[in-house]
Amino acid sequence: MNWYVLYVKPQSEKKVASALKRIGVTVFCPTITEVRVWSDRKKKLEVPLFKSYVFVQLSENQRNRVFEVHGVVRYLFWLGKPAVVRDAEIETIKSWLADEKLEDFEVKQYRPGDAVKLSSGPLKDKKAVIHEIGPKTMRLVLKDLGVVVVASIRDVSKV
Repeated sequence: MNWYVLYVKPQSEKKVASALKRIGVTVFCPTITEVRVWSDRKKKLEVPLFKSYVFVQLSENQRNRVFEVHGVVRYLFWLGKPAVVRDAEIETIKSWLADEKLEDFEVKQYRPGDAVKLSSGPLKDKKAVIHEIGPKTMRLVLKDLGVVVVASIRDVSKV
């Protein structure tokens, strides 16, 4: 039995996870507690750690069962095959979430066209636009200076 990644409709991760459990599928939908602020109040909410994704553990021949649940869109694919997540990776996520010392955890998804600000180095605090994203670096366009630079992903933050 492998862990697979399901892409689900936005803001339906917890509903899909519950429905999958009801039909007997082993499911993992990691959540974190976020404080949301409105003009008149603050509220703690359990929100999915990975937006629009849910992990399911199934054998290869049972993979189509998930489509019985409303909200499931498709499997996430990698190199033409359904993406398989190792058990060790699922356990690592679970241990991170169980660690009470973990605070202010955020998953950022960068896309070409996003505005970012460099957070370190000689160009610190300069604003840029993402042109390309690699596994550890991204190519940024700094319009103010008229240059293209390559920066480490850890050296930028969303604007």
